[in-house]
Amino acid sequence: MRRHLLIGHFGSEDDVSIPAASDEIVSKLDLLVGDRLAHGIGYALSDMAKLNLGPSEVAVDLMVLAAHIHASDTRLARSTESQDGWSREIRLVVPVSDPKLWTRSASIVKRALDFLTGDRWQIGFRARPAAQATLAKPRPKPLLPVPFDAINLFSGGLDSLIGAIDTLEAGGAPLLVSHAGEGAVSKSQEECYEVLKTAYPDTSFDRLRIWMTFGDGLIDGVESESTTRGRSFLFFSLGVAAGAGMGKEFVMRVPENGLIALNVPLDRLRLGALSTRTTHPFYMARWNELLDALGIDGELVNPYWDKTKGEMVKECTNRDALDAATGHSLSCSSPAKARWKGEPQGHCGYCLPCLIRRASLDGSDPTKYGVQDLKESTLDTRQAKGQQVRSFQLALGRLARRPDVARLLIHKPGPLSDYPDRIDSYADVYRRGLEEVGKILDGVKTAPS
Repeated sequence: MRRHLLIGHFGSEDDVSIPAASDEIVSKLDLLVGDRLAHGIGYALSDMAKLNLGPSEVAVDLMVLAAHIHASDTRLARSTESQDGWSREIRLVVPVSDPKLWTRSASIVKRALDFLTGDRWQIGFRARPAAQATLAKPRPKPLLPVPFDAINLFSGGLDSLIGAIDTLEAGGAPLLVSHAGEGAVSKSQEECYEVLKTAYPDTSFDRLRIWMTFGDGLIDGVESESTTRGRSFLFFSLGVAAGAGMGKEFVMRVPENGLIALNVPLDRLRLGALSTRTTHPFYMARWNELLDALGIDGELVNPYWDKTKGEMVKECTNRDALDAATGHSLSCSSPAKARWKGEPQGHCGYCLPCLIRRASLDGSDPTKYGVQDLKESTLDTRQAKGQQVRSFQLALGRLARRPDVARLLIHKPGPLSDYPDRIDSYADVYRRGLEEVGKILDGVKTAPS
């Protein structure tokens, strides 16, 4: 294991010296391309201005912090930079507009990141150089009202699609916020958005996307990392910056079904850190704590924390729009993996998100999966095609033997103490979510090769 220190700089003239420990590998993250903020931040701010949004200096800081996190998370290979194949030690020094404010909030950021990625983070802050003391710009047209009444995260997945439809059906005018990642994900976002524009031509909703990638070799001598557990910090930061740019109190909706949000390990082989924790109640609560500490007048909510994915589908308030867009949505955890086999990118059909998707759409699923028929042959549990199916089978068997164990298992991924009145509902949505998947696994055979 090697410890890493990533220091943000605003160009070559920002030559501040940061002391490093003797065993830290020091790397630099340049935050400027010419006079523009790099890594997609400058373009995102320009896009916000076109939407008559003017984020605050602290909101810009949040995006700069997210760039440091995303760079570290994607350019430090866990296989070589961790002691246990997963947890890395990462220290960041981030230039911000108000170091005292951010330093008071550093412990909140650390708790959120440690939980989200499974790494050990240290976060330090320093003042931006004088030339970049002011990066935020006021709303271009302050006398005109902002057309949006909320922020909706819009990943291109089925849950975020349902969230957008339900918001529009309720008369809302959301700004849909996305991180444009790999090609399949970006395509899905584009196509789902076009379906919504066709379905709601007279509604003043729009979208905002950030493109943030880092080239291989950002950290000298270190390979890149294929997992992206910290990406949601970037996703959330863009949404919060846009919300802050509205100049009024805002709500940011993060749509996710309750089973995925809880992230309960299905068996001992599926560790919580190996699954998404993007919408776990603990992580969401830390974000609301952070916004309060930073003085940002917004709140993050998951409207579907007590719903299974199938319940979200059944209760969607415009089924015609959902049916038109479902085939364009993307749920697979690794849609690009088929590319290495010379197959089209898309849904594998056997990862955890694909299985939950299949269960939610059972009987009305237009999706083409890499494994279209789970019952066609015995799935090998020594290979990816059978591992998650077997994990679900084990979890379902355990739940059948001891239905009361759900109330204990929901605590395994992380603390639920922020919402003590929801414990019974968390246990219930976990049970219902598993049983939903169990219906499509009836008759599916798994065995080691």
